[in-house]
Amino acid sequence: MKILSTLTALGMIAFAQPAFAQLETYKDYDISDTVSSVTTVKVDANMGDYYLEGLKGTWVASNEVAKKLGHIEDYAIYASALPVSGEFNMILVIQYKNTADLAPSKAKYDAFMKEWGAQNVKKSREVTKTYPDIHTITGEYMMHEITMK
Repeated sequence: MKILSTLTALGMIAFAQPAFAQLETYKDYDISDTVSSVTTVKVDANMGDYYLEGLKGTWVASNEVAKKLGHIEDYAIYASALPVSGEFNMILVIQYKNTADLAPSKAKYDAFMKEWGAQNVKKSREVTKTYPDIHTITGEYMMHEITMK
């Protein structure tokens, strides 16, 4: 009986050891240069359409300007089919060509502000003042796509 319990304990220890990764970056998988800024948001129940309405005039509109100027590659909004479950129910994604595009740039800022205009700045500030009443940002991430070989 003692031998059986010793063997069982040794077996459990063997399976409890962490697996050693055998994959190598760029040999077994690639990491994209493209980087995505991902924001997870918990929108209050029955407030999804109100939040989307605000996003359309602020976040979407500003991303359209940034995309037109070549500052970003693309953007997307994802909404959960189960909006009252989990830590978040919407995801906002902005895709950049590479991490260098995330660096501050006066030239990019000036070009964006010229295109965006003072009127849109004022409008955005007014709309976003209401956001804390209907949502909570639950996380922000910088993600690279992994492609297995």
